[in-house]
Amino acid sequence: MAFRPFKKLLFGFAFSPSLRANVFEVTRLASFLNASLVFVHVGSKTAEKEEEFNSVLKECSIVPTDIKLLWREGRPINTLISVCVKMNIDLLLLGALKREKMLKFYLGSIARGLTRKASCSVLLMINPSIERIPCKHIVVNGFDSPQTKDTIEAAFEMGQALQSKKITLVEEVSESRVAVSVDDDRSLRKATLRKEKINREEKMRVVDIVKKIPAQKLEGLNWITQSVFGKRGYSIGHYARLARADLLVMNSQEKGSFLSRFFPRDLEHILAELPTDVLIIQSHKDE
Repeated sequence: MAFRPFKKLLFGFAFSPSLRANVFEVTRLASFLNASLVFVHVGSKTAEKEEEFNSVLKECSIVPTDIKLLWREGRPINTLISVCVKMNIDLLLLGALKREKMLKFYLGSIARGLTRKASCSVLLMINPSIERIPCKHIVVNGFDSPQTKDTIEAAFEMGQALQSKKITLVEEVSESRVAVSVDDDRSLRKATLRKEKINREEKMRVVDIVKKIPAQKLEGLNWITQSVFGKRGYSIGHYARLARADLLVMNSQEKGSFLSRFFPRDLEHILAELPTDVLIIQSHKDE
């Protein structure tokens, strides 16, 4: 597995009240990442729409040097996935609202379809802003998974680009790993010692992952580890909300599992109620 830097970005947009804030947000992000940016509207092209979009774009004070605007007809999921593949996009950007029952256009079931089918990483943005809001705290999963190194590396790359103050690597630990019947002081101490042992093991595992990331990507960033106990996916979303994270970075949905067709996985808990902006990392095979 290998992490592919974000050098080609695509923003799928609608003509909604949040268009202006989203355009300001994605042009800033592309500039910070030194990346090209493709805007795609899935719908009919009219002179009025084109004029409205170009007017918003001209207001942006920070824009990347390489920008394209595409108009496509078709179904949102299939159309955006197709454009991402044809243009070899590294990161798909989508505007989002917090709660699933309120999601519209590219969101709800469409967002789930895109995160499951996209060949690239996906960023769901719930807090776009015309004036920049600094990204102070990034939370990233430290799952025991082959994908996790790429996800953590991506979090550090975003941290460098956005000049974040803090990155927290969260190891989610299932309660079943520490399940001990607590009936007296002796059993309570046993349960406590087991939790402490698991905490140490998880921290060492995550620190070993960070050691494999190029030193220049770590430079200047303050990072810590944090273990949380509970259901995978749900616990880290809850932690990100309580910690007031500005960005949550997650592994992509693991594909190919028979059980994943029937049971909710890590991302389902996150997508149901986004705790903050969520970056979903798609790992790629080593070339």
